[in-house]
Amino acid sequence: MTEKKNRKKVEYYPSALTVAGSDSGGGAGIQADLRTFNALGVFGCAAVTAVTAQNPACVTRIDPIPAAGVAAQIDAVMERIAVRCAKTGMLFTAENVRAVDAALKRHNLKLICDPVMVSTSGHKLMEEDALNAMKEELLPLAAWITPNLPEGEFLLGRKLRSPGEYAEAARELAELFHANVLLKGGHDEKGQAAVDYVCWKGELYTLSAPRLKLPPYAAHGTGCTLSAAMAALTALDFSWRDMLKEAKAFVFGSLREHVEIGAGVSAMYPPVEDSLDQIGFAGIPDKAPGARGRK
Repeated sequence: MTEKKNRKKVEYYPSALTVAGSDSGGGAGIQADLRTFNALGVFGCAAVTAVTAQNPACVTRIDPIPAAGVAAQIDAVMERIAVRCAKTGMLFTAENVRAVDAALKRHNLKLICDPVMVSTSGHKLMEEDALNAMKEELLPLAAWITPNLPEGEFLLGRKLRSPGEYAEAARELAELFHANVLLKGGHDEKGQAAVDYVCWKGELYTLSAPRLKLPPYAAHGTGCTLSAAMAALTALDFSWRDMLKEAKAFVFGSLREHVEIGAGVSAMYPPVEDSLDQIGFAGIPDKAPGARGRK
């Protein structure tokens, strides 16, 4: 008893784990996640779920990693590293979804789930049966889920056409999967701001940044970068509100400070300047008090 009482608590360097596909072009997936972890001062670990042949314009091949191999990667990391938060991206197969779900439960990891379904170039990044496995098993495990508008439409089974519908969709997704939700609104290109819709414990908020005019392909990997930043900032013990604002600022800065990596090809890159003053965060008045009880 005395030995246990006198034992000094060890504080380890903050670590986060990404479970996602490899992007050979470097703009998204594991590569974007590890780049984001490093830029935010978090030690990055990775479990690769698939190897893709791609560049910012297209995906030409996907080779999934066997589910046992994905689980083994997670278990090996957790055996010796004090990971504080995990994020998932492209999982591709139902077997991988189930293996990741079981491994995250086994290690009791806090999860940011980015339900990656289709690439920016339009290539399908998840098999049909994997979609159902994700809805039934992985999404309800997450602390946060971060679908974009097309993914939100798929998960709810209907089209979303207006800011009011986006906000209500965030609340419905939160109720459906028992998770906090950041519904990314970047696909709605109307207006001068890129607005996301947040549902935190039943309350609705908007998270916004000025819309930037970007060169071709510069926005490739925004979703991966956002969820990776959320995982890193969670590992750094940021409050939920500050975590969201800082993650949004990191993505905005990465877009504003994009780099040219080939002829006519630009890519987002970790920013030097702090963009937190560009980020808006506001509550949405509750006009439908009965909405929270709906299933």
